[in-house]
Amino acid sequence: MDRIMRISLEIKREISNIIQNELKDPRLSKLISVTHVNVTKDLRYAKVYVSIMGSDQEKKESLDGLKSAASFIRREIAQRIEIRYTPEVQFELDNSIEHGAYITKLINDINE
Repeated sequence: MDRIMRISLEIKREISNIIQNELKDPRLSKLISVTHVNVTKDLRYAKVYVSIMGSDQEKKESLDGLKSAASFIRREIAQRIEIRYTPEVQFELDNSIEHGAYITKLINDINE
C-alpha cells in the first residue's frame, strides 16, 4: 500500500472519529459517515466524501456544518497524525449509498 493511501485511510478514520465524538454543531445529522478520502500527492488538500442520511434540507445543513468545522477538523488532524503538512479539508456529498439502495429497490420491484 502506498504512502498517500495510508495517509488517506488514517485521515478518514480520524475525521470519522471527530465527527461522531467531538463536533457539537446542531446542524449535523446523527447519520453521517465518511465514505472515502482523496489526498493529493503534495498533501495540500484532502477531499472528504460523506454520506448523510435524511432529507435534502438535512443534507444541506449537515454539509454546511461540516464545511464550517473544516478548520477545527484540520487542527485536530494535525495534533493526531504526524505528517509534515496537514491537508486542507474539503467536504463533498457522496450519494453512492443512497443510489445503491435505490437500485436495489428497483431490482426488488421488478422481481415481484
